[in-house]
Amino acid sequence: MIVRLRQIESKFVSGLSVLALLLGICAAVQAQQKPEQLAQHSSDTWLALVDSGKYADSWQETSQIFKTAVTREQWQNSLRGSRDPLGKMLSRKLKSATYAKTLPGAPDGEYVVIQYESSFEHQQSAVETVTPMLDKDGKWRVSGYYIK
Repeated sequence: MIVRLRQIESKFVSGLSVLALLLGICAAVQAQQKPEQLAQHSSDTWLALVDSGKYADSWQETSQIFKTAVTREQWQNSLRGSRDPLGKMLSRKLKSATYAKTLPGAPDGEYVVIQYESSFEHQQSAVETVTPMLDKDGKWRVSGYYIK
């Protein structure tokens, strides 16, 4: 009976060791993600709100700097004027993602300027530029958005 308990205890300890190793690997992988990857994930999530017409929600998910410069109503009106005429999003492909600590007209910080080649229902070819920044709480949030 004692031998059997020791075998069970040994398997339990081995299982915990494997679990701890896996958790450590996951944490290391996340820590190794480049700012461009983290910012792009944030950008993609944010763009999904814009694509679905949830303009107020997209404003809510922007950086503090953005919210200070643009009211929710201004943002909604701006997107209604620029995005609504384009129609539905058809495709979006990453063109580039560039990390920067300084940008013209913006305070120093951590930014990633992301460009997408996009196609809309009423505009076949466009370039969307999304600029997430590392906000004060450590999360990447959009601080700028432009369509050409």
